[in-house]
Amino acid sequence: MSKVRVRFAPSPTGPLHIGGVRTALFNYLFAKQLGGDMILRIEDTDQARFVPGAEDYIVESLKWVGIQFDEGTHVGGPFAPYRQSDRKAMYRQYADQLLASGHAYYAFDTSEELDAMREKLKAGGMAPQYDAVSRMSMINSLTLPEDEVKRRLDAGEPYVIRIKLPRKEEVRFHDLIRGWVIVQTSAMDDKVLFKSDGMPTYHLANVVDDYTMKITHVIRGEEWLPSAPLHVMLYQFFGWQDVMPKFAHLPLILKPDGNGKLSKRDGDRLGFPVFPLEWKDPSTNEISSGYREKGYEAEAVVNMLALLGWHTSDNREIFSLEELIKLFSIEKISKNGAKFDPEKAKWFNHQHLMLKDNAQIASEIFEACQAKGYQTNMDYLTNVVALIKEKVTFSHDIVERCAYFFQTPTQFDEQVIAKKWNSQAVAFLQDYANMITSMENEDSTTLETSFKTLAADKGLSPGAVMQPLRLALTGEGGGPPLFEMLCLIGVANCADRITHAIKTIQVATQ
Repeated sequence: MSKVRVRFAPSPTGPLHIGGVRTALFNYLFAKQLGGDMILRIEDTDQARFVPGAEDYIVESLKWVGIQFDEGTHVGGPFAPYRQSDRKAMYRQYADQLLASGHAYYAFDTSEELDAMREKLKAGGMAPQYDAVSRMSMINSLTLPEDEVKRRLDAGEPYVIRIKLPRKEEVRFHDLIRGWVIVQTSAMDDKVLFKSDGMPTYHLANVVDDYTMKITHVIRGEEWLPSAPLHVMLYQFFGWQDVMPKFAHLPLILKPDGNGKLSKRDGDRLGFPVFPLEWKDPSTNEISSGYREKGYEAEAVVNMLALLGWHTSDNREIFSLEELIKLFSIEKISKNGAKFDPEKAKWFNHQHLMLKDNAQIASEIFEACQAKGYQTNMDYLTNVVALIKEKVTFSHDIVERCAYFFQTPTQFDEQVIAKKWNSQAVAFLQDYANMITSMENEDSTTLETSFKTLAADKGLSPGAVMQPLRLALTGEGGGPPLFEMLCLIGVANCADRITHAIKTIQVATQ
């Protein structure tokens, strides 16, 4: 068996959709498991839709999620160039080969003539396509005399080159996910292969590049399934059927509610990103949010995407990229679309945050803490992370929502005050502050034991005064383990906070 070679071949027409990242990921997992090569090819034959910056965005996005390419526009390789616009000169010879073999023809129809043909077919209840029947009433090298075709070409008249499909023939190919796919050529278009601007269309360039780059497997989105029969015909017409790659068409990622493919509009409407990185549209300056800038861990995004349409036999959910490479199999990919769940995406991020080294998280948020004015150091911040990361979804939550680790709270939860703050609680807290002031920095177990002993001496249940103590220390009713937090903040600091809270709340409630 020849070495596995797969490619991810996006068009630089805008930001890379998260579904495109999943396609790249599945290609990567498949190739790396089998010791194969992963190629990045930029398919920019549609120059009218080219967007500046899109290619760099694609490369950066895939680098962020950990996908490494063996060949591509940014790393080079033995089959360079890997950008189709840089390969423009080579495609014409393949179009000419199809013309010479009778599998393609010149078409001179104007856009108005094409529109009129389609309207006529629709009016007659037929499919509005340029095919084996309708082409015989159009202006092309099949209907024009040879000398007229030559005259038009010599005169520089605009033309396209179309594939010449047989009128009635069965096209069969095996899809690794969907099984056998069978289509009749009578239901297919004579698609344009070469455009009047001298550029090949996606169909010709795609097949030629896959052949010349020795691609063994084409793993792409379901939206390309209707194009696959045409590509199979091109392989046959070129005589390349013996080296035709195996196809696998991935299921769509569906919107969270309702039917249809996940779109940017869904993300805008429901408040979650559909792009890996933040994207600024160069024509409108509109900014679309990205998973990286929202604070998602790259490992969590990879894990989430892997389970959109694929699963293991034991339905396990948490994986590293290395584990996914070992376990991935195309046979476990579903034919059905996978519904995207933004809350599940957050769950994945929390799970991966829990697995991440505390010191690494601390180093990543250290500058943000300094920018907030927090007086801290790496040792202290690492201990903060260890205490709080179980309670947060994103690492930036530690910076934004956990100021009480770094400074005395100035505001206090009014609901907790209304339910739990009373004269008994205040008296208890003052006594507890006095008690811990006389202590040296004790461990959390000693602090908790002292708390419970004092509560028993006062005839109070620990539950009656636990939340008031938390409120005095943090301003909130919930949070990390209370006595571990007290120990980290320091007993002297905590005693001062209790005194401050009693005074502040007393003034506020008078």
